[in-house]
Amino acid sequence: MDPTDLVNQAIQGDRDAFIRLIREIENSLYNTAKSMLRKEEDVADAIQETILKAYKSIHTLREPQYFKTWMFRILINECNTMLSRRSLSTSYAEVPAKQEGSSPYDEVDMREAVDRLEESKRIVIVLHYFEDLTLRQVADTLNISESAVKMRLSRARQELYQKFKNFREVKLHVKPI
Repeated sequence: MDPTDLVNQAIQGDRDAFIRLIREIENSLYNTAKSMLRKEEDVADAIQETILKAYKSIHTLREPQYFKTWMFRILINECNTMLSRRSLSTSYAEVPAKQEGSSPYDEVDMREAVDRLEESKRIVIVLHYFEDLTLRQVADTLNISESAVKMRLSRARQELYQKFKNFREVKLHVKPI
């Protein structure tokens, strides 16, 4: 069945169609929320609230082909709301502390490197590369221009390149024992 047909059925009030749509994107929602919030309990709350808000307002969706983009926008708004509440006690931009026993020579994980980017760069990388949204969809989701998306992607890629380049240079200078 065409996804747009499912969206139209959900708009008409078909609960099962809505559930099927959510099941198709639940991993993407989880990954996006996780990259923004990092705490499992917050991720679960954000997804639950996003699904509830979407279900209550699905009738307002004007263009069914943009259901996924619409869902991401709701999710990102929800995550931002949670982050603003959380920021009273902790800094959102905090980089997780280095785990004991790890060294700069350990295997570098791309997802971990992306998670260490500042939020504005991290979210465009996650939406574009990990969730396969087009530049236009990312722009619509974040309510920014396509050129702003391109600029953030460029800066994020450059920062990731530098991190991996530095990692490789350090690793190459280490002599085996």
